[in-house]
Amino acid sequence: MDCIEALVLGLIQGLTEYLPVSSSGHLAIGSALFGIQGEENLTFTIMVHVATVLSTLVILWKEVDWIFKGLFKFRMNDETKYFLNIVVSMIPVGIVGVFFKDTVEDVFGSGLMIVGAMLVLTSVLLAFSYYAQPRQKEKISLRDAFIIGLAQACAVMPGLSRSGSTIATGLLLGNKKEKLAQFSFLMVIPPILGEALLDVVKAMKGEAVSAGIDTLPLIVGFVAAFVSGCLACKWMINIVKKGKLIYFAIYCAIAGVVTMLFSL
Repeated sequence: MDCIEALVLGLIQGLTEYLPVSSSGHLAIGSALFGIQGEENLTFTIMVHVATVLSTLVILWKEVDWIFKGLFKFRMNDETKYFLNIVVSMIPVGIVGVFFKDTVEDVFGSGLMIVGAMLVLTSVLLAFSYYAQPRQKEKISLRDAFIIGLAQACAVMPGLSRSGSTIATGLLLGNKKEKLAQFSFLMVIPPILGEALLDVVKAMKGEAVSAGIDTLPLIVGFVAAFVSGCLACKWMINIVKKGKLIYFAIYCAIAGVVTMLFSL
């Protein structure tokens, strides 16, 4: 992998991790269009995923700081309840990631037909959440956190947007736009780190091996994913607040159909 390929993949990962258009789907499309195989390289994949986690911590540092300060008061307060919501939301994706991720990959793979179909499904979810007008709740409940977590677990399917699924599900449940985007991005930090850890373990066991990428492309990919991740995270929070997800629904529908046609 050269620096240009690393730059392209890093930008795709950083932007699409937070925008509701599926990072895995777009990496698969990018690889198919440009002949880039970087997504299959564990070293590169781990690096760009860590970069996007760091971008979340930078943009949402005030919220992260608020949560941990509240936790160390060692009493049941709003911060502790918020943290418990994040923990509950992790349960479904944790089960799927540990026990069923390889099965899902073996059954569905990352073929462009599946990616296209999941992009269309993402479009449907975003459209439903845009037109639905449920009663607005003041706080995200444990029940809603678990259901949003189920949506995140379903997003292991290649092409089904993680942020799109969680945000759309939260909106359909009647949660306020202002708080939902932040929760959606904070709840994704542990699963992303967990996935990276599983990849490291898999590589150490010899089940997958790095293709030996040079240091410079790794740095370029990391920086590209971090910077674009910061921009996308901040942009997406504002988009959710303004309720403009319908534009991404249209984009996902077009991208999904084109991808399926391209795969024929």
